[in-house]
Amino acid sequence: MLFQIVKSEIVSHLSYIVGSKNEAAVIDPRRDCQIYKDIARKWGARIKYIYETHRNEDYVIGSLELSNMTGSQIFHGIGLKWGYGETVKDNQEFSLGSLKIRALYTPGHSPESTSFAFYDTETEDQAIMVFTGDLIFVGDVGRTDFLGSKMTPLMSEKMYDSIIKRLLPLGESVIMFPAHGSGSVCGGKIKEREISTLGIEKATNPMLKLSKEDFISYKIAEQHEMPPYFKKMEEYNLKGPPILGNLPNPPPLKPSIFNDKIRKGAQIIDTRSPSAFGGAHIKDSYSLPPKRLSYAGWVLTYDRPILLVIENLEALDFAVQNLVRLGFDRIDGYLVGGFESWYKDGLVFDEVRLMSVQDLRQRIISQDDIAIIDVRRRSEWDEGHIEGSVHYYLGHLEKNVDKLSKQKPIVVICKTGNRSSFGASILLRKGFGKVHNCLGGIDAWNKSGFPLTK
Repeated sequence: MLFQIVKSEIVSHLSYIVGSKNEAAVIDPRRDCQIYKDIARKWGARIKYIYETHRNEDYVIGSLELSNMTGSQIFHGIGLKWGYGETVKDNQEFSLGSLKIRALYTPGHSPESTSFAFYDTETEDQAIMVFTGDLIFVGDVGRTDFLGSKMTPLMSEKMYDSIIKRLLPLGESVIMFPAHGSGSVCGGKIKEREISTLGIEKATNPMLKLSKEDFISYKIAEQHEMPPYFKKMEEYNLKGPPILGNLPNPPPLKPSIFNDKIRKGAQIIDTRSPSAFGGAHIKDSYSLPPKRLSYAGWVLTYDRPILLVIENLEALDFAVQNLVRLGFDRIDGYLVGGFESWYKDGLVFDEVRLMSVQDLRQRIISQDDIAIIDVRRRSEWDEGHIEGSVHYYLGHLEKNVDKLSKQKPIVVICKTGNRSSFGASILLRKGFGKVHNCLGGIDAWNKSGFPLTK
């Protein structure tokens, strides 16, 4: 048997390819899917099946793209009116070389959630691994809130039953492969370790130690964010997304052409570091360092082109791959020569004032009239924050700007300075002039020995 994980960073998406005797199956492929074809070619295998564990909400599924390239069959669970592929029945079986695959209907995260258990028929007819999608993660379980608060209790009950009655009976030695790792918005406390066994989860996953009633109560009380781009993902992943064929190849643009596209309404993403963006950037651009590109889904629209300001071609490739995974295909070009070419052409630029944690601490001691905006997740805020600061989750900052004063300086802070750079760029776009990004964030604040409150 051959096996490989394919990880996509910014949404912590885990997909898989499994091979046996010149046949292969892919589970939950990403949209830029040439990688699976390349792996199969190295194995001397043909991709026979593509399995979707559920309709994904946080990225564009690559099943149609991969099927178009390879002729593979696509399968997904019952409960939705799919616009492509085939629907599997509960306990339906498939053969893949010397492997047997069984579809297990495991609703909870979503109505159609299906897990796929793999068996080795050359040894004993015992499950050896199972792909669980967003049903259960390492140290956590998936969300149950996508159908709305009225349906959350029912979906939570279904999730509990799916785990206890369908998954765990497969056996404690069965290796478990979830669809996401740590950092995904599809879970709350997913551990860094990406692979586990059902036995390890049974023994260590805190959610599996709860009674059914407590499990449901816990899930009802959870608070998760719902980025607006999720709606587009749900639409694409139900009907089938546009076929790309190849990744977009954005052309290099001279500053004059770049500027002309801005005048016509293009959206600008600057992927440079927060310190570089703070020093100088194109007016109205969003500061989104590479690992924070998923936040583009909170602010960008699908009907307007995107322009990129990058540090190097590696950053360009990373941005294109990850924007396409979020469904942003209209990438019209990048600024050739980097930001240096912009100011050398005498074009106007803006800045974000940068502040150290030491300067911020002194401003607080001096009782300066400043507003400190903490844009971290609620769970991070609850663990400790600067006294006197105000919490607005980064994804909700844009719709809360009317609650902030443009008359006093604003200091935006997060964990390290990356998310706060994005927050500062949002405020600048909304006409706030006295905006500071606190470089180093709460991490630097802690290392400097400054106090936090809860």
